[in-house]
Order: sequence, then C-alpha cells, then structure tokens
Amino acid sequence: MSATLELFPATKPLKGVVRVPGDKSIAHRALMFSALAGSGEVSGLPEGDDVRATIRVLSTLGVTVADGKVSGTIRDPRGPLDCGESGTTMRLMAGVLLAGGTGGELVARGGLASRPMERIAEPLRSMGASVETTDGHAPVRVRAAKLKGIEHRSPVASAQVKSCVLLAGLAAEGATTVHEPARSRDHTERLLRAMGVALEVGPTSVTVAGGQRLRPVPVTVPGDLSSAAFPIAAALLVPGSEVEVEGVGLNPTRTGFLEAIDAMGADVDVAVEGSSGGEPVGRIVARGGRTLAPLDARGDLVVRAIDELPALFALAAFARGRSTFRDAAELRKKESDRIAAMARGLRALGVFCEELPDGIIIDGDPDRALPEAEIEGAGDHRIVMSLACASLRARGRVRVRGASAVDKSYPHFFADLARLGG
Repeated sequence: MSATLELFPATKPLKGVVRVPGDKSIAHRALMFSALAGSGEVSGLPEGDDVRATIRVLSTLGVTVADGKVSGTIRDPRGPLDCGESGTTMRLMAGVLLAGGTGGELVARGGLASRPMERIAEPLRSMGASVETTDGHAPVRVRAAKLKGIEHRSPVASAQVKSCVLLAGLAAEGATTVHEPARSRDHTERLLRAMGVALEVGPTSVTVAGGQRLRPVPVTVPGDLSSAAFPIAAALLVPGSEVEVEGVGLNPTRTGFLEAIDAMGADVDVAVEGSSGGEPVGRIVARGGRTLAPLDARGDLVVRAIDELPALFALAAFARGRSTFRDAAELRKKESDRIAAMARGLRALGVFCEELPDGIIIDGDPDRALPEAEIEGAGDHRIVMSLACASLRARGRVRVRGASAVDKSYPHFFADLARLGG
C-alpha cells in the first residue's frame, strides 16, 4: 500500500459481513504463555506487525511458532530481542524473561523507542530483578535474579504493567499483588486461569502466588474489538448501512466503546455466542441512520475504551452538539500523541476541536459535509482508520498520508471498507 491513499465519500450504504483480525492483546498472551508452558496451539493469529514482533522475540529465545503451534522452552537469547513497535511485546516480555529464568536486551523501533518503560522497570526492581532502561525508555535490559513477591500500586490503569508484574510474580517467592486506580483489561487473568494458575481477583487488584506452572491449552483468538470499532463507526456514519462483525471478542473490560456508542444512541445489536480461553465471543451488527447524541466520556468508561477513543472522536464530529472526553492522558503516550493527532486531522477536515491536557472537546454537526483535504495519519494505525471513517462524509476526495500504518493491526481494513461500499 502506498504511503498516501486517496479516499472518496460514500455514495451508497455500507452492507455486508466482516471478520476483523484476531485480537492482538490475546494473541500476544497466548503465544508468550504457551512458550512458558513449553508448548501450545494458537489459532486465529492476526497478521499485523505487532504479533510478528512477539513471534520474532520468541524465536530469538529458542521458541518455535509454526502454523500456530508453539514448541520449545525459553532459554538465554541469541541476540537482542527486537520488539519492533509493539509496546505489548516489550512490556510483557520483560515479565516473561523473568518468569522463564533468563534475561535479555529488549530493543525498539519507531515510536516505541519514546514510550515510557520505567513503569515496568520500577516494580520489577522492587522484586529484586536487575532492570536498566535508557533514560526511562528502550532499550530495556533485564537480567534474571531471585525474585520476591511485592504489593505494587500502579499509578496508571495499565494491563501491560499489570501483566508484566504478574508474570514475574510466577517466579517469585511469596505472593505478588498489583493494585490499579481503575480496572484494566483482564486478558492475562482469564488466560492464566485457563492454563491452571490460581489468582485472587478484586475489583481493582490481582494477586498471584509464586511457584505456579502453566499447562498448555489450545487457544482460538477471537476478532479484535478495537479493530471492529472502525467498520462499526463507518456504518454508523453512512445512513442506510448495515454491517455485521462476526467472531469478535466481547470481554467486558474491553466493551467501553460499545457502551459509549449506545450512550450516543447508535443502532447496534450485540450477541454473545460462545467463548474461547475464558473470553466471550459473539457478533455485532451496526446500522447507520440515527442522529448521534454528544458524549461526555471520562473515568472508567475511558479506561475501557482507550484504544477506540480515536474512533469515538470521529463519531463525535457528527453528533448533535458538543462532546467532551477527559481522563485520557494515556492517549498522549501511544504510537502517537493521539489527542493531538486527531485534533489536527479533524481541524483539517473543518471540525472545531479544543485539546485538553487529558482529553479533547469536539463540536459535532450531524449535517456536516467535510471539505476535500490532505490529512496526516501520524504513522498511527488507529488515527489513519479513524480519519478514514470520517472521510466517508466528505464532499470530495481526502488524501491520507501514512495510510500503510494500518498494517500494524488491520492490514485489510481498506479492502474491507471498499467491499462493504460495493
């Protein structure tokens, strides 16, 4: 895909069924935990760059992943552990290294090199590990050590921090507890339990006892709700549309986006149809045509919709009135500063936005027709897809620079969008 893509307004409703890529969060964990168990079978792996980074790191550690089959035990690495631009790979792998009794140098590419890593280094040091960062960022060097359980109070609600510490806790003497200011996504807890690990889970805390071993279980990775947000948003923006996303994960700690669009009055049906690895799986049907109400999003809702907020920003541009998003400062530390990037993109499309330190204010207009424009995707897959959805309501073509960033999580997004548009 070229770096710049021309998009055109929707000329007719979007119709059809899509199956989005597998959930990256679950895929990373299924691969890493299977490696700790010594073997495993994972189906439904997504094709994006981030999961390839985890497979590459596991290979450097002596673990083979072929056709979804994981084999081999973690050993001392043969060289630097290249995490690409995947924050989940880097942060969780620090805990995996310690759980596997080894160490290594975790290196980054692109925007990952500037993302904060002391948030995992500090609790791991408290457990007795040797962890060095580079001015608080990657590369991160981890060395094996005798670990002791700790009680860690994370200043941010972060599933990556929580998972890293809990994984290290598997190799620690005594119990390890992580407290969060709000409950983050719980994929780690669900999969650890499915693999035989006993946990104590409170409203905003998790405790694991050291010395437990994982047992292999087959895992089918459901579709990624964060990716599903984009065809859903596209359908809601084009009157007469009806788009079904099938086989998608419906973990309650991830459904903030669905709650948000319900609060906006969107016409959406959600049905749980089964489960895999402790994760509920089902389908979502979204229909366009209703005028959306403005949204006031903050607190727990924002935590549970953090990755989908850019899509909600795009929807807010067409709501009837002013939407406000707060408590979202974590968005400034993603692949891009997503608050600033979306504000720039929406302004270029004629939408009034006011940046806040921890969020954004967006003035919506349901009758808005966006002008032709050239907008910047900021090298961020979620920014590109969010602005592409908004562009369906433009008067003419919109050029999106850096459109190839979608390869990170949803490589066939534009093909799906074209097919739904007929």
